[in-house]
Amino acid sequence: MGDFFTYMALCADGTLYTGWTTNLVRRIAAHNGAGCAGAKYTRMRRPVTLVFAERHDTKSEAMSREWHIKKMTRKEKMRLIGWE
Repeated sequence: MGDFFTYMALCADGTLYTGWTTNLVRRIAAHNGAGCAGAKYTRMRRPVTLVFAERHDTKSEAMSREWHIKKMTRKEKMRLIGWE
């Protein structure tokens, strides 16, 4: 397996953020203000908590999965992470 991940993070306001990365620990830390500023969306919604991650073989697969998850409804996302 590759080192490409699609992930979802739960923001402090209850919303879900979806992204892709090569390093989950570093990316969640970035979302929470360590190092770079993280995504613009999460800056005002800290802290964020990792709630879902999938490993992919290629960057293309991770980005495609991110796109598909972003098209899901909240209910579908909650089902994906096992919260419904």
